[in-house]
Amino acid sequence: MENNPNPNWERQALEHLLLENLKETRKARRWKALLRILTLVVIVAVLLSVFDFHLPGRGMSTEKHTAMVTLEGEISSSSMANALDINSSLVSAFENENSAGVILRINSPGGSPVQAGMMNDEIHRLRKLYPKKPFYVVVEDICASGGYYVAVAADQILVDKASLVGSIGVIMEGFGFTGLMDKLGVTRRMITAGSNKGMLDPFSKEDPKQVEMVRAMIDEIHQQFIAVVKEGRGTRLKDVPELFSGRIWNGEQAVKLGLVDGYGTVDSVARDIFKAPDVLDYTMKENFAERVAKRFGAEVGTAAGKALVKAPDLK
Repeated sequence: MENNPNPNWERQALEHLLLENLKETRKARRWKALLRILTLVVIVAVLLSVFDFHLPGRGMSTEKHTAMVTLEGEISSSSMANALDINSSLVSAFENENSAGVILRINSPGGSPVQAGMMNDEIHRLRKLYPKKPFYVVVEDICASGGYYVAVAADQILVDKASLVGSIGVIMEGFGFTGLMDKLGVTRRMITAGSNKGMLDPFSKEDPKQVEMVRAMIDEIHQQFIAVVKEGRGTRLKDVPELFSGRIWNGEQAVKLGLVDGYGTVDSVARDIFKAPDVLDYTMKENFAERVAKRFGAEVGTAAGKALVKAPDLK
């Protein structure tokens, strides 16, 4: 007797096929959702690393600690060692009631007298506002000229024996190409409104009157620098003829001359003087967007000026 086939086999096969297809679709959707989540995680991680969303003093601000701000590199409005960022970091460090004291860690050869002066003024203001909160400067490799201009506002300046300190002087640099132009047969054509508008133009012959004007200007800035050092260091300074000559000394010599107070590190100050060994960095960090803005914005204007005549520097 012949068996009759299931009359519903086609329907059952179709249902099975549809069910398997539904399972595969759901599985694909789950993998797609997981892939999207992983992609989002990667994007967020990249953004956090590139843009560096850094808040000064985050992490341990509710516990007793030593607040530290770092001044590193050339002091300039277009560098990380600029008055706006350093002063903002110092304000945060002083304002936190859980900071036992503030350390400014300096590793700078100097730079803009304007930026250095703004930092010095702000430190004096904060020290008057928070008279019970000690403020120390710790020098690493170098604290020269503009860096030292900032440092003298501290209660104490501590160094390593081999640190470089001093260079209390002012410099203004430039180049002259007139001899080369004469050999090449090149003539400078410059039209100005104002007899001193083209002062120190590297393609024009040097004018003795203009040189004296510039010399008088930087001498005045030098005297301002000397006054700030004497105000900050007071009777600790030794009466040495070369003290304000622009010379630089090592840490051991600087201690003997009264330019600094002794030897120490960030850790030793935090541990032994402030009695707060946990050090919290309050230094503002530059994010990616700021770096791009500075590179294609402010630095475009200053680069042209530096190529011709360099502005006065505390170096």
